[in-house]
Amino acid sequence: MDYLSSKVIKYSGGFHMKIINEKDVPEKKVPGRFLRWIASEGEGLDPEFCSCCIMRVQPGETVKPAHSHLEGEELIYVIEGEGKVFVDGIIKPLTQGTAVLFTKGSVHIVRNSGQREMKVICFYAPATSLEKYQFHPEVEFDGGIES
Repeated sequence: MDYLSSKVIKYSGGFHMKIINEKDVPEKKVPGRFLRWIASEGEGLDPEFCSCCIMRVQPGETVKPAHSHLEGEELIYVIEGEGKVFVDGIIKPLTQGTAVLFTKGSVHIVRNSGQREMKVICFYAPATSLEKYQFHPEVEFDGGIES
């Protein structure tokens, strides 16, 4: 029995809860960051309507390439560290406790401009996966306007 199967709580009416711990989800290295898909299509909790991943970005690293989500929104919440976010040409600071909503189709990039690891929780609706990202390799972080 895998980890998730042992953590599904069943009641006579069906499934009511799934539980998983971040440490029990495999971490994937992708350009500029490490991802753990806590809840994604076919991974982690395998939800129907939303997704969630934990992203770790090392100092000086930039999430690459720029990307957007054509089917829905992404909300990120910085739980550790600091950096900057590029959204459709505008650059804003990120600090612990900052939340950012990327609306459907907005092109965005995250950069760790701090001295320690930045850890971010990413929420998506509807459910998505890395394979559904729309990539924009022609967009560079340094081309944005800081405000």
